[in-house]
Order: sequence, then C-alpha cells, then structure tokens
Amino acid sequence: MSVRKLPRPRRLVLLAAALVALGPGALAAAPSSLPSPEGGLNILVVGLDTRRGVTDEEKKAYRLGGKECDCTDVVMLVHVSAGNDRVSVVALPRDSLTEFPAGHRDRRTGVVHDTHAAKINGAWAEGGPSFTIERVEAMTKTTVHRYLEVDFRRFMDSVNLLDGGVPICTKEPLKDPFTGIDLAPGTTHVDGGEALQYVRSRRADGQMDFGRIRKQQQFVANTLQKVRSDLLHDPVGLTAFASTLRGRTTVARGLSTTELLTLATRLRNLTPDRTEFATVPVRDFATVTGAGSSVRWDTDKADEVFERLRADKPLPPPDATPASEIPQAVYRPAGGSSLLCE
Repeated sequence: MSVRKLPRPRRLVLLAAALVALGPGALAAAPSSLPSPEGGLNILVVGLDTRRGVTDEEKKAYRLGGKECDCTDVVMLVHVSAGNDRVSVVALPRDSLTEFPAGHRDRRTGVVHDTHAAKINGAWAEGGPSFTIERVEAMTKTTVHRYLEVDFRRFMDSVNLLDGGVPICTKEPLKDPFTGIDLAPGTTHVDGGEALQYVRSRRADGQMDFGRIRKQQQFVANTLQKVRSDLLHDPVGLTAFASTLRGRTTVARGLSTTELLTLATRLRNLTPDRTEFATVPVRDFATVTGAGSSVRWDTDKADEVFERLRADKPLPPPDATPASEIPQAVYRPAGGSSLLCE
C-alpha cells in the first residue's frame, strides 16, 4: 500500500488559516438555520471547474493548465432523510440535456436569452448558483433546500486537512495522461492535488464521464468515513474542515459553515451502510443544436428516482433489464459500504 501524506507543518498552516478566517468565535456554539423538512433535506452540491487561487506550481504538478470552463463539472443531489438515518446521493451527468427558459439574462454577456437547449453544466456559467438551483429543481421536480459549491482550491485544501489523506482503491492500474494520475492496483492515500487528479479522471478506463462519476462517489464515501473516524470528536479539526470546504462565497440558499457543523452532528451516527449512491438513469447520447453532444435521461426511470427522494424513501433498485443504450450508464445504485477501501 502506498501512502502519500501532506507534511504536517503544511496541514497546521491550513488549519490555522481556516480558523483565523472564521474569527475568534469559531468554536462557540452558534444558532443554525439548517432546516428539517418533513420529507427530508435536499442539498445540491456542485464542483466548479475554476483555477482561481491555484498556483502555477500546482497547475504544473496536477495538470491544471487547461482552459477552465467556469462551469459545474460535478452535480450531485444529496438527500438526507427526515430521520437523519439515511443519505442518498444522485449524480447528474454534467452533459445532461436540458432546456433553459426564455427571459434569463446571461451574466457573462448581459444578453437576454430565448428558450434554448443546453447542458446542465452550463447553468452556472450563464446564470450563476441561483439559476443552477432553478434548473436542477425543474429537471428533478425536487426542491433544493441548500446549496454548496466547491472549486479546485477549496477541494484540495479540504482534503489536505485530513491527516494522512483519503484512501482510494483501484482493481486495475489507473493511468490518465490528461490529469496525470498514475496508480497501481490496490489502496493509495492521496492528498489534495492527487485527489483532484483522481476525481477528474475520465480517460483512463474507457468509462467516460460515467466512470468519473463512480470515482467521485467512491471518493465521497471514503472522505465521509475519514471525517467520521477522525474529525467528529475533534471540534477544531471539524470546524476548520467545514470552513475550508464552505469557503466565503455568499449565495441564496448557500450552506453555511455552522449549518455544515449542524449537519455533521445530525449524521454523527450514520454508518456507511446507510448511505447510497447512484447516477440518474440515462437513455442515450444526443447531438442537439445549441447543446452539442449531450446525455439524455430515461425520463420515466429518472422520475421514479426523484419521486423516491421526494417521498423520503430509499432509491429504487436496478432494473432486471436495463434500458440504457450506453453500457457505462446503466443505473446501478451502490451502498456506501461497497465503495469503501479496505
């Protein structure tokens, strides 16, 4: 087993910086406005493809020199049951085909758009967080109660606060010349930069974006386990981690640091076998004017998935006869326990 560990002095610097950013009352009890909806809590988590704050050295080391799209490379709808005893995570492929309505103003150009076809990952670029929430709610028919966005800088710094890194495991060698990740079979503990290489990798295994989503889900499952084992009884470390992950961006329905800490408290007894991960059921690829090569959902099956979330029930099981025309995209929910590295 290979272990790649961030030097402890660097981790302590990050820890101190996170606590300074929060201010002198960082560890004091604070009121939390995190809601407790009767049908469960829905959090939209997005990962932004932006290099702001990333150093030239890091760009070179982790192959981040490409052009940023200022879009959402990761879109996950996280459902926390009303009883705080189950978490369901549904990934929405970034190329999911959707339609943006007429009348919204493009924040980049100021142009007021007519109705047009688009990919879901373009909502953030065109209209920002509020428009992203609006489009996800329209596609899923599900209310988003809170929103969390994480860019490359915050992702790397958050992982670097976890002493010893996060374990990831591969059955086959994983070598992606685009992101630079190069892993032998087995379990490897990665720091922030290597973790970013891993969750961005989609060219090494022929699974395209669907393989990358599975890597992201495995990484989330192992990170949650790491937080549960190392930070739940460490108020200083947990506060620094939540603060770093949250950052300073202020948006409507944005999940605050205090709310993140409240959520950690609510889920303190949640075990990996009470978490589940899936990708929304997909029908096929489509090339659409204005959107390009896109992914079309299996609307009937997708409706069933989100109906389960709205009813605060576990995700539906996979079909005996999968309907997707894309083998990599077949709907296969996975329990959190099955994604953990041993």
